[in-house]
Amino acid sequence: MNSYLDTTNQKPRDFLIVLLAIFASCTSTTVDEFRQGETGIESDESVVVLGRRQASDYETRSEFVECVGERMTRGTGAISIVPERQFIDSMFPWFEPRTAPLRTRDLELLMTEDVVARKMDEFGIRYIVWLDGVTETRDRAGSLSCAIAPGGGACFGGLTWEDDANFTAMVWDVGSLATVGTISADATGQSFMPALVVPIPLIARVEANACQRLADQLKQFVNGI
Repeated sequence: MNSYLDTTNQKPRDFLIVLLAIFASCTSTTVDEFRQGETGIESDESVVVLGRRQASDYETRSEFVECVGERMTRGTGAISIVPERQFIDSMFPWFEPRTAPLRTRDLELLMTEDVVARKMDEFGIRYIVWLDGVTETRDRAGSLSCAIAPGGGACFGGLTWEDDANFTAMVWDVGSLATVGTISADATGQSFMPALVVPIPLIARVEANACQRLADQLKQFVNGI
């Protein structure tokens, strides 16, 4: 019996694997933590993760806020998270972008409102985590040209750019009405779009990496580790 090995597509596949390996090595994430107080959480207590949206030039994306909160509910030391939208709707209008407390002393004033204190107690909120940040694209370079012919089309060249996801989480202790810590995550990566007939976008997963590292660090922080 004869055997046959089809190597027609082997070289393109090998080329893509090499590109992916190079691409993966070009993403890095740095996490910094500044602790200002003792932390810990009981099984009947919860955390709410909220995005800052008071800035005029950007707002913290709700998708990133949801990513951090969802990841904190998984794995060892999982924490009960109150969904951002559910919390804001229940607390209307006190946590809308224009009226949300900017400092813990503002929260202290809010807690004098019976409805706010009651809702906090119903949710079992022990910590409020404020997320502030954005993902930016810069240093674009390269060129890409495409042509269409009767037999089809093709693109050649390549583009490259740098993505930078920079987010900060400030943790408020609702029990003591004080800031207990700040955690920042900065993820940078090089994205590529090489084109040999067909463009192949290789996008740096900087925001996903920032979400993962920040959520894991927050989970440890809240648990007092």
